Amino acid sequence: MTTAKALMAALGALFASAASAQAPATFTAISPVFGQLVAFSMPSGFVVVSENANEPNYIREAMLKGETVDRWTQMITLTGVKGLAGNPKVSPENVAGSIAGGFKAACPDSFTATGFGATKFGDQDAYVAVASCGRVESSADKHSEIALVVSVKGSADHYTLQWAERGPSAGKNAIDEAKWQARLRQLQPIRLCPILPGERAPYPSCVSKN
Repeated sequence: MTTAKALMAALGALFASAASAQAPATFTAISPVFGQLVAFSMPSGFVVVSENANEPNYIREAMLKGETVDRWTQMITLTGVKGLAGNPKVSPENVAGSIAGGFKAACPDSFTATGFGATKFGDQDAYVAVASCGRVESSADKHSEIALVVSVKGSADHYTLQWAERGPSAGKNAIDEAKWQARLRQLQPIRLCPILPGERAPYPSCVSKN
């Protein structure tokens, strides 16, 4: 009996392990944001906790399961600004720079940033950077915060995708570029698609787009 129970337990653990191994590491998240659909790969441990569309701004926040807007360690944020792509003075790089500037204002003594540079997602111009605060001075616990910032110019609107991480208070640390390049790869493919009349979630035209 003992041997049989041990065998059943081992088989159960094996099947559980196999099921876990087959679970997708990411799923495609697609949202209509003003003039286009915004699609990217969302890591499966994240869930959407808030969404607000108040023209001309859109924001959607996702956090690790079990975390809240008041207490979180990682957050993936999608934003959109209606009509901003039509402003000739606005580029993906200076939008990313503006976000980095917000970090610098929050931690002038422990701020660091690096630009991964200009790129394209499909035919959309984009810019990718990482900004970091070793110590957020305005926070009660003086936590650290770092974010990957993906800035994308759409056909009419401008979008950002940000993956932020909080940790204990720290000094002015070098950014682990390999780690954040890997995070960027996790979010891909990132793409913008047209909104087709009558099409509803899960937006098959965008899911199948290469």
